[in-house]
Amino acid sequence: MAATRRPLPPVPARPGHLRRPGRRGGAAAAVALLVLLLPTPPGGPGAQAEAPVTFSNQIARLFQQHCVECHRPGDIAPFALVRYRDAYKARTDILEQTQKRLMPPWKPAPGHGEFADARRLPDADVDLIARWVLAGAPEGDRRDLPPERRFEAGWRRGLPDATLTVATPFRVPPSRDDLYRCFVIPTDFPEDRWVTAVEFRPGERKVVHHLLTYLDTEGEAERLDAASPGEGYPCFGGPGFLPRGALGGWAPGAPPHVMPERVGMLLPRGARVVLQVHYHNRTRAPVADQTQIGLHFARGPIDKRVRVIPVLNRGFQIPAGARRHEVRASYTLQPTWNLHAIAVTPHMHLLGREMTVTATQPDGTTRPLIRIDDWDFHWQGSYTFKEPVPLPGGTRIDVVAVYDNSAENPRQPNRPPKDVTWGENTTDEMCIAFVRVTVDAERLGHQPTAAAR
Repeated sequence: MAATRRPLPPVPARPGHLRRPGRRGGAAAAVALLVLLLPTPPGGPGAQAEAPVTFSNQIARLFQQHCVECHRPGDIAPFALVRYRDAYKARTDILEQTQKRLMPPWKPAPGHGEFADARRLPDADVDLIARWVLAGAPEGDRRDLPPERRFEAGWRRGLPDATLTVATPFRVPPSRDDLYRCFVIPTDFPEDRWVTAVEFRPGERKVVHHLLTYLDTEGEAERLDAASPGEGYPCFGGPGFLPRGALGGWAPGAPPHVMPERVGMLLPRGARVVLQVHYHNRTRAPVADQTQIGLHFARGPIDKRVRVIPVLNRGFQIPAGARRHEVRASYTLQPTWNLHAIAVTPHMHLLGREMTVTATQPDGTTRPLIRIDDWDFHWQGSYTFKEPVPLPGGTRIDVVAVYDNSAENPRQPNRPPKDVTWGENTTDEMCIAFVRVTVDAERLGHQPTAAAR
C-alpha cells in the first residue's frame, strides 16, 4: 500500500503558468521538505532500487503529454519545457507546482463530475517528477528521447466554413497586470446558422491567456464599443450586457468545441459575436494580436439546440472582513422539462474561493456537477462532461459559493476591504454557474439549406 504524504505548506503562486526559473523563493525549501516527506522504498534501505528516472526516457514524454501545449517557444508560458536544459533550470519550480497541483492548471476537484479532456496530472506522474528532481534531474541517454511533438500552425479541424476575425489588430501593452478586452465581430449570414464545431486561433499565443464568446442580438455591445476609444472595449468580469447565447471559449491546450451528433449551437441571423480576450503581456514591448474564430456549420439534420441555464444570485452582500462568506443560488426545472447537461461554467471574481454545483433529482438523489475548491479568476473555464448528465423534470440545480473578503486575501482588490455586491466592475462580485443543456423531447428536424452547408 502506498505511503501517504502530508501536503506541502501553501505559498502564494503567481496567476498563470510556472514562474520563470532561477528566482529565489520557496521552491528550494519545498525540495528539502519533500525529501523528508517522501516514503521510504518498500523493503527498507536494503531493498533493490527502483529503475532510474531520466529526462530522456520518462520526463520528456510526460511533459509532451501534459505541458508543452503551453510550455513551448512562442506560446503563453514564460519558459519552454521541450529541451532538457530548460527543464533542468526549472526543476525545483516544476516539483513545487506539481506537488501543490497548481500545474497543469485543472481546477475541478476529483469526484465531483467526470469531464472530457481533463488535464489533471495522475498521482503516478507527480511522483515520477519528484523522483527525477530528487535524483538530481538527470538527462539520461539522448537516444531514449521520443520524437518531438509537432503542433499544427493552421486549423486543427480543417478549413472552417466561416472565419470571424477581429477587424483591427489590437496592440497589447506590456504589463504585469491582466487586461480584459471585448471585440465586437458582426455577422452577415442571410439566415440563422447551426454551428456544430468551433475552433479558436489566437493571433499571438504568448499574450493570450484565454477567450470567451457571447452573442448579442440587440446591438448593446456595439454601443459599448463606440463609447470606448481604440479597438474593442474594456470588459473585466463580463461583457457588460446580458448575452443571448455563446459559442464557447478557449484556454491553452483546449481542443476545438465539437457538438454531439444532431446537436448544434444557434447563431441567429445578424447576431454580433463578442469575443472577450484575457491578455497577459509579460514582454517589454507592445504585442499585436488579431484572434480568429473558425465556425463549422451543420451538414446534416439538427434535432437539438444547445441552451444555457444561468443559475445565479444577484441579491447578495459580502461583508467587509468576512473570511468565509457563503452565497447560494438555485434553479428548479419545470416538471415537464427533461434535460441533459453537457457542460458547466462556474463564474466568480477575485474574492471567490470555492464553488460547488449539484443537481438534486425529484427522488432525492443528488449528483455532483462540479466543485472548485481553489478558485482562481485567472484560470476559469467551461467544462464539458464526459457523458451528458440527465436532469429530469423537477431537478433542482444548486450553487454554493464561498468568498474571502478579508484583508488577508492576497487577491483582495479593496484596501481596506469593503462590503461587496453583484456587479461588472473589478471590485464587484458575481455568483453564477452556466449549465449548457439539451432538451430530451426536442426534435427540431432542421435540415440545412445548400447555402448554409
